[in-house]
Amino acid sequence: MRLPDTQSKSDGELYSIIYNGIRFSGMPAWGVEGKDDDSWKLVLFIRHLPQLSEDEIREMEKYNPKSDTERAEEQEEEDFLSGKSDGSAGSQQPHQH
Repeated sequence: MRLPDTQSKSDGELYSIIYNGIRFSGMPAWGVEGKDDDSWKLVLFIRHLPQLSEDEIREMEKYNPKSDTERAEEQEEEDFLSGKSDGSAGSQQPHQH
C-alpha cells in the first residue's frame, strides 16, 4: 500500500476499491451501507503509510496477529537479550512443517 502504484491512485479510486473490492482478485469489499466514514478513514490511513515513522511502525507491529510459535520465539529472544536465558533453548532442532 506504500508503493507508487497504490499511492498514485486518486482518493476516489482507493475508496472504491476499499468499499467495493476487486472482483476475482482476492480483495474483498469492506464497504457497509451507511458507514462511508470507515472507508474514507482507510483512504486517509493509506495516504499516511509512506510517512510512517519508525516508532509508528513498531507500534503497529505490536498488533499483528502472531502464532504461538512466533510468540515463543520472541519470548526466547527477549529472555536471551535480557540475560534471563543462556540461549540453550534455541539450540534445539527446528521443527519442520
